[in-house]
Amino acid sequence: MPGLSREAISIDVGVRLRQLREARKVSMRTLAQMSGLSANALSMIERGKTSPSVSTLYRLADALGVPVTDFFSPETARKKAVFLKADERARLPFMRGLWEGMGGEQFTGRMMPFMLTLESGAHSGPGMVVHTGHEFVYCLRGQVEYQVENQVYLLEAGDSLLFAAQQKHRWRNPGSTVTNLLIIISDYAEGEQPFPMHIEEMSAH
Repeated sequence: MPGLSREAISIDVGVRLRQLREARKVSMRTLAQMSGLSANALSMIERGKTSPSVSTLYRLADALGVPVTDFFSPETARKKAVFLKADERARLPFMRGLWEGMGGEQFTGRMMPFMLTLESGAHSGPGMVVHTGHEFVYCLRGQVEYQVENQVYLLEAGDSLLFAAQQKHRWRNPGSTVTNLLIIISDYAEGEQPFPMHIEEMSAH
């Protein structure tokens, strides 16, 4: 995938799923019932025979009571200050793109900064996204089209957008080159995980 690091797709999601499930003493059959997935599908994921979609991981995370990023990084206690080296970010590949956490999944406050790398044609899915809090978007490279309610904004390198996230919104890369975005979601409701909503319709690699 152009512009995406090899490390981003080297994580064994199946092994992490088994670790998270066993740490909580949840059987595969019980997790299947809780997540609405079949035990066979879970077995295939844990044995690395199939790659789950982001929406599937979101359902599993909800059933296990963990952030979806726990599938891509070790569980850590929430901190009041989070320092991350570039190679320490949690990474989540999705169809035609890559999500990179920037510490929000470890932070005690309600702020979720992350990077999106988007190939040409990448988009947030067929539906509109709605969540609590506020959303800030900064375009680092390329261009992205952000629709907020009925207004469409075309962001190019150096452009930014800030809006109340209770408004329906979605994004897509309409250009022919890779786009890099910095997105910060803040003040969202306690217990809400707003970032997977932006990519949950997309399939993981």
